[in-house]
Amino acid sequence: MSPGLLFAFVIGYFILLLIVAWYTSRNSNNESFFIGNRNSNWMLVAFGMIGTSLSGVTFVSVPGTVGVAGFAYFQVVLGYFIGYFIIAFILLPLFYRLNLTSIYNYLQHRFGMTSYKTGALFFVLSRVLGATARLYLVINVLQIFILKDMNIPFAFTAFVILLMILLYTFEGGVKTIVFTDTLQTTFMLLGLIVCIIYIMNSMGHSVGSTLRELSGKGLTKIFNTDVNSSGFFIKQIIGGLFITATMTGLDQEMMQKNISVRTLYDSKKNVLTFSVIIVIVNFLFLFMGGLLYLFATTKGINTPPDDLFPTVALHFMGKVIPIIFVIGLISALFPSADGALTALTSSFCIDMLGMKRRDDWDEKRKKRIRLTVHFLFAIIFFLMVMGFKWVNNKSIIDVILKVAGFTYGPLLGLFAFGILTRRSIKDRLAIYACIAAPLIIWGIDFINNIEWYQKQFHLTGDWVNSVKNFSQSIFGKFKIGYELLIYNGLLTFLGLLMISHKSAVYSEPA
Repeated sequence: MSPGLLFAFVIGYFILLLIVAWYTSRNSNNESFFIGNRNSNWMLVAFGMIGTSLSGVTFVSVPGTVGVAGFAYFQVVLGYFIGYFIIAFILLPLFYRLNLTSIYNYLQHRFGMTSYKTGALFFVLSRVLGATARLYLVINVLQIFILKDMNIPFAFTAFVILLMILLYTFEGGVKTIVFTDTLQTTFMLLGLIVCIIYIMNSMGHSVGSTLRELSGKGLTKIFNTDVNSSGFFIKQIIGGLFITATMTGLDQEMMQKNISVRTLYDSKKNVLTFSVIIVIVNFLFLFMGGLLYLFATTKGINTPPDDLFPTVALHFMGKVIPIIFVIGLISALFPSADGALTALTSSFCIDMLGMKRRDDWDEKRKKRIRLTVHFLFAIIFFLMVMGFKWVNNKSIIDVILKVAGFTYGPLLGLFAFGILTRRSIKDRLAIYACIAAPLIIWGIDFINNIEWYQKQFHLTGDWVNSVKNFSQSIFGKFKIGYELLIYNGLLTFLGLLMISHKSAVYSEPA
């Protein structure tokens, strides 16, 4: 399949998105952009959230991990499943009761303006880093396997992709994204299922025979029972639980779609339905990874984990499957990027600029400011993607989850303190507690996981060995895993406790 033909299908797919965006954004306004006029269909939101949650990282990276770690990632997925119940029965009722457009308004109601701005700031930081890392991975795949042969530079590819996303989200925002994410999730899942069927048929396998062969190689093992390992199943499940509760439940990008649903009851149905679907879909990605490993073994393919799926799909699967793979990959890329761009615009306009509080701004001025902010975030995305290209780290899924452990921890601490206690805090000091916690946790994690940092960032020198020896003397064989987020949130919680006092009269935010 020629790169030019594949690229033509990408352009055709984008034109389809533009048509959907044009149709859904007619008569849109700021409320349409920020929260879809609180009129989104819960079934569309639930289905579309699959694409947003999984992104291109899952599409490319998760299958590639199976050859190394088997089905161990499913431990985290089980934690995800439990975490959605926290969102449905604790966070959603709170957000609906307060009738929030930005979920960080809760922190203003509960603590004050500094806490509110701090929470929004950490969301902006978290989402910019996470979304651009995901974006980089998929753009890099397109560049290496398609556009490089057309002599198109990486920077131009990143610019065009971001321009595409900017164009179809510029007017409609959430109102448009609910529909485009549904369309893109459909194409992503179609690409995954077709690739699974094709590889099974080409190898003469069924689902049962594939699982039996993978089991014989020890690749279907899910639970890690080594207490000291960072992959210990309790750490992974609890870590996954808090990753979902925080990276979805306390994330404006994810929650602005949920609270755009008409009623709390429908929003709960959306989240609980999605929690079941996401488990099934993640298992399919792991199953796909197992098939890819078996196929690569028979063909003598030796590539980095993140390159395995694109290598097989684009070079060993005929003429039609590459088209389906590329459309599936693009469909996995756009929902995470368009949602992030829209959510960051919403959060910055509402939380940082106080657009909802500015009665002296008319709708025309608010729209002009919102469009300007949207455009500026697209520029920031471009610069960050180029930064990831310069670093050129292939193990991007580990980096994303590691970064999330630091940046989402303060959000976890702030919301947990607000929900679980009746104490007030010295609001002006909240930002210091939220900055100190991740810095302390990062120092601890750096010592504990020095081997990981050495591998990811190519650290050298005698001081690295000194840190390793110190780590061994302090932690022994114990390694911090995905539960890093919990430690960070707990330390933030303790910091807030230190600057708190008992409220004379406590009342729920209203």
